[in-house]
Amino acid sequence: MHQNKTVGIVLPAYNEEQGIRAAVADFLSLPVIDKVYVIDNNSKDNTAALAKAAGAIVIQETRQGYGWALRRGLVEADTDLVVLCEPDGTFVARDVLKLLSYAEDFAMVMGTRTTRELIWRQANMGIFLRLGNILVSKILSVLFNGPSLSDCGCTFRLVHRRLAEKMNPLLTVGASHFLPEMVILALLMQAPVIEIPLNYRGRVGESKITGHWKGIVKTGAAMFLLIVVYRLKGYFRLKKKLSLYPGQGFPRD
Repeated sequence: MHQNKTVGIVLPAYNEEQGIRAAVADFLSLPVIDKVYVIDNNSKDNTAALAKAAGAIVIQETRQGYGWALRRGLVEADTDLVVLCEPDGTFVARDVLKLLSYAEDFAMVMGTRTTRELIWRQANMGIFLRLGNILVSKILSVLFNGPSLSDCGCTFRLVHRRLAEKMNPLLTVGASHFLPEMVILALLMQAPVIEIPLNYRGRVGESKITGHWKGIVKTGAAMFLLIVVYRLKGYFRLKKKLSLYPGQGFPRD
C-alpha cells in the first residue's frame, strides 16, 4: 500500500516460464505492492503454474495479443493504483517506487526506456530502436498537445484505477501497438500525465515483438498509423466526449 492506496502489478505473459517466477517474487518483495496479476495469454509452457506458485493471481486471457492481455489486466485489477509491467527481466521492480512518487499529482505516470544513462549494456535498445521510440512519441506529443515524451511504448507505467475505468470501454487495440492508445485517450481526457526515466535491462528469452527488425518496423508503423488515425478521424469528437477531468479536482479529490 502506498499513501493509503492499494497497489497492483499487471504482468502480461505468453510463454514466460524463464522469468515469471523471479518477476512476481521481485514485486511481491516490495512492501508497497499488494497484488500481482499475471495475465496468461495462452501460454503453452508452465508460465501459469509458476506464477501462481510465486504468489500471483493468474487470469486467463484467450484473445491472443499483448494489448488484449494488458486490457484484461486493466479490467481485472481492483487496486487503487494499477502498474503495468513485463515479466521478462527488462525492468527493475524497485523502479515502481519512482512511479509511485508521482502518483499523487498525475493520473498516469509513464516510464521511458530511452534515457541513455539507464540503458543497460545487454538491453535491446540500439540507436535505431531508441530514435524510433523518440520520434513516434514526439509526433504523438505534438498532435495531442501532450507533455514532453520520448517513449510512448514503454510498458512500465502507473495508472489510477479511476482513469483506467474511464479508458476501458474506449480501448480498441489488442495487438502490440496498444500502449500509445492509452496515452492518446489520457491526453484527450485532459488527465495529468508525466513521463520519467527508468532502468532498462537485457531480456530473459527472446522478445515476441522487438526480437527482430521486422517486428520493430511493423510495431512502429502500427503505432504511427494509430496516432494519425486518431488525430484525423476522432480527435474533435473524442475530445468533446472525453473532457472528463477539468473541474473534478484530480488527483486530490
